[in-house]
Amino acid sequence: MYRLTSLVRQQRDESTRMSLGQREQVLERVRDAILDFRIAPGERLVERELIARTGASRATVREVIRELTALGLVTAEPRKGAVVALPSLQDALEVYDIRAALEALAVRRFVERAGGDQRAALRRAFDELERVTDSDGNMVALLAAKDAFYDVLLDGTENRTLRAVMTGLHARIRALRGRFLTSPGRPRRALEEIRRILEAIEARDADAAVRAVEAHLTSAVDAGVLAHEASPAPTTWTRLPPL
Repeated sequence: MYRLTSLVRQQRDESTRMSLGQREQVLERVRDAILDFRIAPGERLVERELIARTGASRATVREVIRELTALGLVTAEPRKGAVVALPSLQDALEVYDIRAALEALAVRRFVERAGGDQRAALRRAFDELERVTDSDGNMVALLAAKDAFYDVLLDGTENRTLRAVMTGLHARIRALRGRFLTSPGRPRRALEEIRRILEAIEARDADAAVRAVEAHLTSAVDAGVLAHEASPAPTTWTRLPPL
């Protein structure tokens, strides 16, 4: 009897692990599709379509939608159900207010703690961002290059809590970057603003780096306000093949 109970428990645990693994895989696929704009802001997430496209169970898809809602990537709308979030202007202002404080801390800690290898890695990440910007690459490539720059920056802070908090905001920040960078000329202006952040860091001038961060984010918010006023609910986004 003990062996039978143990076997049943083992099978149940294995089933749970497989279910969790599938949920994480589906969550990653759908989250990445939203962040890469393969699923556009304002688009409905229809359960039966996600089931067909991912092969997951209805229960798994519902769990994924709940987690995406918690991340701020999906909202529940009356008579429409789950919809990919379209950040409001107020959402943008609140997120960028927090981002300004966190990035100011990040550049200070990078200047204080990063070694030569990390500064060289930050320069390489910037060079790649410049290459993508100069090539007029698509929005997804540009966002990936910006993500890589900030990833190196956070590594150099040697502050795991700061990284965790910034990672928690990453999905919302990326969605807003995608919106703000659609403003005409914004990618080039953003590159020059980030160059000034990098140059201040390389000069080991933390105060100048903080000022450059503040100027960059102020400019980003201004671009976001203009984009919102021009098109509160954009209908064109850089799109990739379906999920």
